[in-house]
Amino acid sequence: MALAAPSTSSATVLFGENAVALDRVRMDAQDLWVLSKDLPRVNEFEVKPQGACRADVCIPLSKNLKNGEWFNLSGFARKIGETVVADQNVWSFGEIPVLRGGFYNSRVAPDFAVPDRKGRAVHLSDFRGKKTLVITWASW
Repeated sequence: MALAAPSTSSATVLFGENAVALDRVRMDAQDLWVLSKDLPRVNEFEVKPQGACRADVCIPLSKNLKNGEWFNLSGFARKIGETVVADQNVWSFGEIPVLRGGFYNSRVAPDFAVPDRKGRAVHLSDFRGKKTLVITWASW
């Protein structure tokens, strides 16, 4: 995927209580691309082989969120349900849902349901209070 030529060379990113001035950014029709090395200054995430990581949370990244040294910050925000507002060279990012949720602080996973071998729905909450091993797989 080729990035559009930079429409500006700098931008200010607002996140939480911080305003971070970035000297090098790229913008296309709807996205703000920042240098991967600048990501920790913006929202404390770091790009690692397993994804974008902050403390003990790692979010897998699809290929359209990275391009060489560039990271699609607004695309990442959409992926994780974070609100984004842009006005010229100022981009404001809202709270990150996965970091604010009660399950993050309490380490209690949100409830979900999957079919068992006979097609009946099994909810994670059915095992509340019991040690449960959940095995997942993703193609990315």
